Amino acid sequence: MRIRSIALLLSLAVLMGTTETPASLKSAPNDQSFKLTREEASHFVSLALKCVTKEYPNKLDHTMNDASEVRGPRDLHPAFYGCLDWHSSVHGHWMLARVLKLFPDLPEAGKIRSTLEGNLSASNIQTEVSYLTQANRQSFERTYGWAWLLKLAQELRDWDDPQARQWSKNLQPLADALVARYKQFLPKQTYPIRTGVHPNTAFGLAFALDYARAISDKDLESLIIERSKTYYIADTNYPAAWEPGGEDFFSPSLIEADLMLRVLKPDHYRTWLKQFLPRLSAGEPKSILAPAIVGDRTDPKIVHLDGLNLSRAWCMRHIAAALPDRDALRTVLERAAAAHASDALSHVASGDYLGEHWLASFAVYMLTEPTVAR
Repeated sequence: MRIRSIALLLSLAVLMGTTETPASLKSAPNDQSFKLTREEASHFVSLALKCVTKEYPNKLDHTMNDASEVRGPRDLHPAFYGCLDWHSSVHGHWMLARVLKLFPDLPEAGKIRSTLEGNLSASNIQTEVSYLTQANRQSFERTYGWAWLLKLAQELRDWDDPQARQWSKNLQPLADALVARYKQFLPKQTYPIRTGVHPNTAFGLAFALDYARAISDKDLESLIIERSKTYYIADTNYPAAWEPGGEDFFSPSLIEADLMLRVLKPDHYRTWLKQFLPRLSAGEPKSILAPAIVGDRTDPKIVHLDGLNLSRAWCMRHIAAALPDRDALRTVLERAAAAHASDALSHVASGDYLGEHWLASFAVYMLTEPTVAR
């Protein structure tokens, strides 16, 4: 495949330490390389269907207040008990909805519908809401799981389908509860969390901002814009050469740039970006333009790096799409996105549950969300 050749040539150029563009990379990769095909859609949903009703193994984020709360995942979370952990179950459900919306006649359509119908019942969602209201739950899944739940709510809300409308109605109380938590928490969060894993603040703000705009929640939108500017507007010459960390599935620098793309007007954004990562158009730092190396896909932390390659690719695609056609940085990012996508897509189904329970969601988002709304 051409995209694999692009990845190989880019990797060789990076390893050789040259910024000269190989002849076969003089033009940007065809965007068709990033289109989700029907065959890929079936493959990815098969991974989610295998895990969203699979209760064990399970890694609970559960603070027990007393002995009565020593309970199993399905009892605690009847909607989102599968896929090893709550947040992976949530974005597995998002992926099922996104794919079925795009390919309504998939062979797996009936199974997807029955799964969503069973898990997203009104009573199941009410139990999820009740869980949040109990003592010592204020930081539950903050903000990674919160963000994916709002992305699921947005997906269902925007779907013109009778069943989806009911699922959306069922899910709304949980979405409302998490919006309330964003509004309570963000004014108290003095500093952003810049990690490459779940608590990353920029990611949590980006998806919440998408949701706020989708439902016209002006209060949430204004709060997120204010917090984003407070946290990030003064960032310059970010030390992206320190990336990646050994268990990252986000690039702290690129996920921040992806958020600020939603927050700033185009001209202001381009100025901010070139101050934030001033050497990126020259191919520096090489460490964030070449795909991360995954040493062991059976290790639950190391396999995060496959997700890093996917999330880097979606950030690069979003940023590139916002730049003028002749901007040198656009070309750099398009090529790097192609390299990351080629590397990561070949490992979504590794045969090991530690990666397969979540990577397909990242792959579908990368392949189906080439731009972001402002």
